[in-house]
Amino acid sequence: MTIRVKLLHVTEYRFDRLVNLSPHVLRLRPAAHCRTPIRGYSLRVSPATHFLNWQQDPCGNYLARLVFPERSDHLSITVEVIAEMTVINPFDFFLDEGAEQFPFDYRERDRHELAPYLVCEPAGPLLRRWLASVARAPIPTNDFLVALNQRLQRDIAYNIRMEPGVQSCEQTLALARGSCRDSAWLLVQICRHLGLAARFVSGYLVQLKADVAALDGPSGPVADFTDLHAWCEVYLPGAGWVGLDPTSGLFAGEGHIPLACTPDPVSAAPIEGFTDTCEVEFHHHNEVLRIHEDPRVTKPYSEAQWALIDALGAAVDARLDAMDVRLTQGGEPTFVSIDDMESAQWNTTALGADKLRLARELLLRLRDRFARGGLLHHGQGKWYPGEELPRWALGCFWRGDGEPVWRDPRWLAPVGTDQGHDFAAADRFASHLCVALGLDPARLLIAREDAFHYLWREQELPEHLDPQTAALDDSLERRRLARLLQQGLHAPTGLALPLGWDPVAERWRSSPWPLRRGQLILVPGDSPMGYRLPLDSLPLATEAEAREAERDPFAPDKPLDADYHQYAQAVLEAAADRRLTMAEPADPEPDAKKPAPLVRTALCVEPRAGTLHVFLPPLQHLEHYLALVGAVEACAADLRLPVVIEGYEPPRDPRLLRLLVTPDPGVIEVNIHPAGSWRELRDNTLALYAEAHQARLGTEKFLHDGRHTGTGGGNHVTLGGATPADSPLLRRPDLLRSLITYWQHHPGLSYAFSGMFIGPTSQSPRADEGRAETLYELEIAFQQMPSGEIAQPWLVDRLLRNLLTDITGNTHRSEFCIDKLYAPGSASGRQGILEFRGFEMPPHAHMALVQALLLRSLVARLWRTPYARPLVRWGTALHDRFMLPHHAWADLRDVVADLNAHELPFQLDWLAPFAEFRYPHYGEVRIGDIRIELRWAIEPWHVLGEEVGSFGTARYVDSSVERVQVKVDGLTDSRYVLACNGRRVPLRNTGRHGEYVAGVRYRAWAPPSALHPTIGVQAPLVFDLIDTWNGLAVGGCTYHVVHPGGRSYDDFPVNANAAEARRISRFTAFGHTPGKLAEVALPPVLRRFVPGDRFPRPMAPPPEESGNEYPHTLDLRRGA
Repeated sequence: MTIRVKLLHVTEYRFDRLVNLSPHVLRLRPAAHCRTPIRGYSLRVSPATHFLNWQQDPCGNYLARLVFPERSDHLSITVEVIAEMTVINPFDFFLDEGAEQFPFDYRERDRHELAPYLVCEPAGPLLRRWLASVARAPIPTNDFLVALNQRLQRDIAYNIRMEPGVQSCEQTLALARGSCRDSAWLLVQICRHLGLAARFVSGYLVQLKADVAALDGPSGPVADFTDLHAWCEVYLPGAGWVGLDPTSGLFAGEGHIPLACTPDPVSAAPIEGFTDTCEVEFHHHNEVLRIHEDPRVTKPYSEAQWALIDALGAAVDARLDAMDVRLTQGGEPTFVSIDDMESAQWNTTALGADKLRLARELLLRLRDRFARGGLLHHGQGKWYPGEELPRWALGCFWRGDGEPVWRDPRWLAPVGTDQGHDFAAADRFASHLCVALGLDPARLLIAREDAFHYLWREQELPEHLDPQTAALDDSLERRRLARLLQQGLHAPTGLALPLGWDPVAERWRSSPWPLRRGQLILVPGDSPMGYRLPLDSLPLATEAEAREAERDPFAPDKPLDADYHQYAQAVLEAAADRRLTMAEPADPEPDAKKPAPLVRTALCVEPRAGTLHVFLPPLQHLEHYLALVGAVEACAADLRLPVVIEGYEPPRDPRLLRLLVTPDPGVIEVNIHPAGSWRELRDNTLALYAEAHQARLGTEKFLHDGRHTGTGGGNHVTLGGATPADSPLLRRPDLLRSLITYWQHHPGLSYAFSGMFIGPTSQSPRADEGRAETLYELEIAFQQMPSGEIAQPWLVDRLLRNLLTDITGNTHRSEFCIDKLYAPGSASGRQGILEFRGFEMPPHAHMALVQALLLRSLVARLWRTPYARPLVRWGTALHDRFMLPHHAWADLRDVVADLNAHELPFQLDWLAPFAEFRYPHYGEVRIGDIRIELRWAIEPWHVLGEEVGSFGTARYVDSSVERVQVKVDGLTDSRYVLACNGRRVPLRNTGRHGEYVAGVRYRAWAPPSALHPTIGVQAPLVFDLIDTWNGLAVGGCTYHVVHPGGRSYDDFPVNANAAEARRISRFTAFGHTPGKLAEVALPPVLRRFVPGDRFPRPMAPPPEESGNEYPHTLDLRRGA
């Protein structure tokens, strides 16, 4: 993700007459120790008649000495530097043991060599006072220098000073301001007085505008900027010269390009010389121009590219509308904290306090952006084995017609706040709600905890433990017991109102609950009381009650009423005027012999943590749910009691839009509402990414070694229709067949957008990963699938349900998930939705939209021209050839060419950011005309056998094997051979002359549980380009799995720059195997005819290894 820039520096002197120019010395060439890669340099001087000699001063700086034989009326110096802004970690060093703590003493030899850099000017009173305030207590040297540099930056304000020379330290401290060279010289003197060798540095400073504005602090320059600059370098044993920039308070990085480093500022002047006495006009100009930018996740596309992408989205929409596809597209993007990379809640576990806090903030932001008048709902999500509690599910629900579901957000209490509500408030609210629903408050049941159960649990505690106290690390049940004992076991928990809808009388109804214990005793637990009602204690349900019909998702919908709040408000006003009786109205014609049906659902009002929580029961029809919500809000407003809505979500209904924020291991997942057009999808995606960023949630993570990954939670994409009846996948099952076949033919679609975990045991395996006979069975199913529109929506589910699974038969864990297409179990499974589970979370909104546009384009192409071709038996090529970025990219090229052939002008360049993100570039080396490039490649992870762990039985994932792609350009295969760690790399020609590619598979680290645990770490990877004609390695490169200097990172990179610096440090463009290759052994029959045992020449390169199963991959784990 390197940015190549061109730095232009022009200095002009215009004289009022012809003058003599003395010999001039220019210090305007990047120094030899410059760490920023310099790819080009140019110096142009006018007048053209001059002599130029390059020299080096005693400090090793480059000097251009100019001699002008003729007089001139001007002097113009133009410098152009081409540099690659490769990220540099200024702390990438180890200090010698004696220098790890400040203060320290240099060794005698170092002190002798550093003598010019230890010379101190006499300190004035201000400098002595400043030095006296510097603490001399032992402190880590790095921390000391950071604090010293930042303190000086705070003490000395920066100003632009055009006068020549450098201020004295006393002047700078007295004025408390100075130019960059003034602050740099002051820091040099401070360091020397503190016993540190320091030198003055003159150079260029390059600052590029940030792609994304910072949430905290300044975002940097508003435009790309460069200028001459000055800073200080300190010599640290073990690290060498380390740059400190007191103007910014930062250490010197890739933007600091040193030109001259000297003991004194005078000998670091960029231009040195004089002229005859004259009048001078001085002009200087600095600019930086980006000349090449690799696609990167912070700016994947240029403005011109994005305009074309947006235009194609509109064009695809027009085609979909013309063909009456009725496509809607949603998704489940995932996010992580940008502040916390380390804790378990953002890596492995699903629940966490910080995760819940950020999810609530994100939900409020999305409510304000998408759903004015929406209902905020705090529900209960999935509960997986091994987790103490069910996961929470935060929802926002709003009407598609724009009418509010909840009118006044003041009466929705923020979750987790203490409103001072107690049981009396709950009783008052519940009674008021009964009036609003036309029910008798006598139906309310007081709910209590099971005192006998908790007394029994108290007796089981060890004698030395206080039952009423618990620590945070105690078990959940232990903390629950302490909390209940503190508040009293007989204290009421809340109130329950048995509540249901009477479809005959079209009103709310209630009924008594005949309970064996005579009162409502809750099931022990920590969930809201609505989930802990003793429903099993109620009489068994009759056959008629058990046959309660679900709402048919294919039934036509009528428009919703404009306002469901009016009836409840009118009832409350009438009750206040005593014009409404409190008793329930009688049934129209009661049957004395037939008992009234028992209501088995209940609304609950619970004061929890000082706030009223209203638990809504399950309802089958949206109209009833909206009416109940309207009554709850009317009561909250009438009593001025804000409440939290929890319990069951509204029934699924196309007239109600929904947005859910839920936890998953390591991430927050957002179930975004589907969009019916490209414009709506674009606006929703851009808004979601923007609001998540403002909520301090990000879309990318980094591994310890600097590898860039998505969130790890994926970005599942859903396709369907506005209603199940509109779903193009149910109307045209051949569309699903076409999609499955197209993906099976193009493995690049599966792997180029996937996460790190792929393979048959991943969460989204391909149809041909796992069981070998699946393709055979799929072809039979496709034969039974009719073409065109059909009237049997259940057909596609019946044909494919048992084939689109993982190897265990799980229908949810499949690349094409049809759980919500037309599942027979419930109405919630008959939504007409196909879920693509193989996509990783794109780190940028524009990348997510390009991914979505690719899907929409393929749907348009396959709807018009179904894709019914035989499935391909890829065999081991899936995990051999298609693991390499070259072949995956070639496959995507074929996909784009196919879209173009169907008049869909999708461009291959739009997928380049995905290639850079999925297959990061590690480095390259040029050896003559041959270029060797290394990139990350994909490696399938496998689930191991069951083992007994600390939390029970576990099945570990083996991620210890990695793969890199090596690509060679300009190779003459009859002469050169590429070897890795002494073994021949099976280079295969790509179809272009001189271009070859292969993969290298190796053990990167040694976990306790892994396949082949006796194989050690096979690193570093040393690549040798062998000239077989001469029997020598003519060059190569080295790839290190870990930092070559021994730095063991125990934390994750804090941002993309830190991650890039770690990646770059692991590749060196040198390090081939020295010496000659192994000599050819003599056959026994010839040994006695040749002096010695072996021929000195010719040399034999590593033998070619047979690779019938994986011909494109060298597996270092397998013996030659």
